[in-house]
Amino acid sequence: LQLFVDGLAHLVELGGVALLKLRELILGGEVKAGERMSELLLVERLGVSRTPIRAALVRLEQEGLLRALPSGGFVVDAFNERDIHAAIEIRGTLEGLAARLAAERGVAQAHLEDLRHCLSGLDELVLASGVTVDSFSAYVELNEQFHRIIVDLADSAVLSRQIARAVSLPFASASAFVMVQARLPEAQTMFTVAQDHHRCIVRAIEAREGQRAEALMREHARLARRNLELALRNRQTRGLVPGSNLITFLSHAAA
Repeated sequence: LQLFVDGLAHLVELGGVALLKLRELILGGEVKAGERMSELLLVERLGVSRTPIRAALVRLEQEGLLRALPSGGFVVDAFNERDIHAAIEIRGTLEGLAARLAAERGVAQAHLEDLRHCLSGLDELVLASGVTVDSFSAYVELNEQFHRIIVDLADSAVLSRQIARAVSLPFASASAFVMVQARLPEAQTMFTVAQDHHRCIVRAIEAREGQRAEALMREHARLARRNLELALRNRQTRGLVPGSNLITFLSHAAA
């Protein structure tokens, strides 16, 4: 039994490695939209067996990076402007629901303190010196923590699962374009606006203003859409957008 358990754990670990490597290949531009993903070639390239490769391919198809072919196998998918906007809107709608539920149901002071502490850390980064490339990692960690706390405060396992699915969609996560955003001329303005959203969301939850918390969270998610548009129009940041090789409207968005 222990051998079976150990073997299963090893397969899970290999599957995770294969998933990360395949995602990096796609988002890094090493494979192009429309290119077929050959299991045999991937086995050689990644140095893992076909079982974890197959599991990773299925997962990436669920995430939207790959498209299943009727004849079998997968190809790298491409995205247009509407696809990306829809993914961001889905995430914002679900996170807005989480914020509303948290506000309407009420939140214990201990949990509100966690949210305030996270907000304070973001304040130090954004308002003191501004987010830079060097402080990017700290911002991403705190920003993701903020969004995670909001989801946890809703206290809904069903909603948590749906949000986890939503943020796995290409370009939909809360930190999808933060690294690019830090390099934009408009960076300080955008980070300041985002932090004001964070602050207003916390106040709405504290005041148990469900509709306001929901509306703020949805508007906050739409900043990702604005960040993407700015990044694609700037020649210095366009190539920094993860998965930019998969976006079919680059020429339309370029300046």
